[in-house]
Amino acid sequence: MIDENQFLQKLNDAIDHNRITLPTLPEVALKVRDAVEREQSSANQIADIIASDAALSARLLQVANSPLYRGRVTIDNLQMAVARLGVRLVRSLVISLIMQQIFQATSDLLDAKFRQIWEESVEIAALSRVLAANTDHLDKEQAMLAGLIHNIGALPILAFAESHDELLEDAEELDRIIDALSPRIGQRILEMWDFSESLIRVPANFLNLDYTSEGEMDYVDIVLVARLESQMNDNGSIDATTLSQIPAFVKVGLEPEVNIIEIEGVADDIQNIEVMFIS
Repeated sequence: MIDENQFLQKLNDAIDHNRITLPTLPEVALKVRDAVEREQSSANQIADIIASDAALSARLLQVANSPLYRGRVTIDNLQMAVARLGVRLVRSLVISLIMQQIFQATSDLLDAKFRQIWEESVEIAALSRVLAANTDHLDKEQAMLAGLIHNIGALPILAFAESHDELLEDAEELDRIIDALSPRIGQRILEMWDFSESLIRVPANFLNLDYTSEGEMDYVDIVLVARLESQMNDNGSIDATTLSQIPAFVKVGLEPEVNIIEIEGVADDIQNIEVMFIS
């Protein structure tokens, strides 16, 4: 069994000496985020920034015309998409869409693992968006992004594992290392990306069932409950008594007996989100 602290020390050393590079946000995402935060940029200006990335432009138009976001008139240009959706929604969608690029395998050896983590993240994102839609103070698009990035700390671990045959040959050990180290690495990545504190807390705490948010529920609560709901869908029910003792589940306010997937309209929304991100 690999020593976690020793592995983390080696991983941090590799990152510090540029032998392993932490994932970075593409320039187009940074420019869109900065433009929206300045609050003086027009829809046309933001559309011009997005237009510099042909693949992202096509994906955003596709999403704008998807069942989740489309209106009565088909959107056929970026200016119309930004004007229709609004700049803040576009900012969230741009970063969310770019996550799919970041979760790309660095080698054929790890392709299946990258794909597994991405598909799990998309499911959590879809459930998180549904859960946040029922709150007054959380943004459902930010909740979706929180779901997509909750396990982003796994990416440099997987990249580093390429040079450790003992990890590549032992899937259970690799999963254990990811669970142990992903929170710290994920927090470091989002701090480097200058994400908001409300999102930085997500990768840092997504495995902490004892997490207790201050005041109203936050995005960590949402992602924790989304993960529990996903586990219940995959592995059957979790004991109601167990759920009632998890602070996040209590704060979100779901009844332990309720399967969120069975609520009318939820399954369709989740399927539409999965179609957006899994191709």
